Amino acid sequence: MDQYFKSYEELDVHRLMLNDTTRTLAYKEAIFNCADKFEDKVVLDVGAGTGILSIFCAQAGAKKVYAVEASELAKIAEEVVIENNLERVIKVIHSRVEDLDPNEIGKVDIIVSEWMGFYLVHEGMLESVLFARDRFLNEEGILFPSTAILYASPCQLPSMFQFWNDVCGVNMKCIGEHYRKTKSAKPEIALVNQDDLLADKKVIAWLDLHCVSLEEINTLGNEEYVSVCNKEGTIQGICIWFSVIFPDSSELSTGPQDKPTHWKQTIIVLPVDVKIEVDEPVAFNLKLKRNSSKERNYNIELTLLDATEVEHEIPCYCHMPKCLVTSTYLEQLDQKEKHLEDHNTFCIQDDHGK
Repeated sequence: MDQYFKSYEELDVHRLMLNDTTRTLAYKEAIFNCADKFEDKVVLDVGAGTGILSIFCAQAGAKKVYAVEASELAKIAEEVVIENNLERVIKVIHSRVEDLDPNEIGKVDIIVSEWMGFYLVHEGMLESVLFARDRFLNEEGILFPSTAILYASPCQLPSMFQFWNDVCGVNMKCIGEHYRKTKSAKPEIALVNQDDLLADKKVIAWLDLHCVSLEEINTLGNEEYVSVCNKEGTIQGICIWFSVIFPDSSELSTGPQDKPTHWKQTIIVLPVDVKIEVDEPVAFNLKLKRNSSKERNYNIELTLLDATEVEHEIPCYCHMPKCLVTSTYLEQLDQKEKHLEDHNTFCIQDDHGK
């Protein structure tokens, strides 16, 4: 058995996820809000775990739910189904979804899955969901969730580094420097205070799960991004988080401004501080690429760029002269168009009055 599936046999892992009520209730509310879509429908739960999402689907009116779980936890999920008197509706299948015989379940109307990992795609479970979509979902079928968005923003990390400046009256900045080197070697999973975000979020990837391809999720991002800082501070890392959107338009978001979840945020720690001012542009390239030797992991590459050599969005409200000129021109143009609309409205009303 794949070590990945073996790890999900630990009940502590499932207690952690089930205890994440932000996560669990987001799914429950989205499913119950769409009860009309579940009524008398066939559902496939990919990576069912303890079976709680399958139970939500059955409670919402599904005719049949196939709860597919590759780990030995499938046996416990079956016990949970029986305990809730839903064995006539929910069928637990101990298998990888990739190994399922299409004749065993046929086509389904809905696919439900909690597939998200750290920085959205860690663990590579999205690939299994897309496989299930292509093989089992009806042409008009729907997915829960249906959209996934990956965000990034420059941030400062005072709680991570200020500690070493004064340890009971002793200066240990030298240890702090060594500590920072270890933290900048790999992504850090931690909670970031929303006040420590230094710029508005940038969309790194927007995935429509109904049509995104397996090839497209091999590499996410890999573009030049420009964030305009909305406060003075020190960039010490790039904060990454995600949100998913359900068919009822409800959203489960894992950002610093949201209720904490077990995913927390992913931080790419910079090896050195970068001082910034209000309205200063920060340019960077961020790429997430599937690890060829460990397919359930992604390599994250961050490169800070020279903001003067990178193309900015239009309009951009940074303090660079070319952006100031462009934004001022667009504002003046917008005012002229508004004035013209007001004038035309007055003329129409005046003619009507005559």
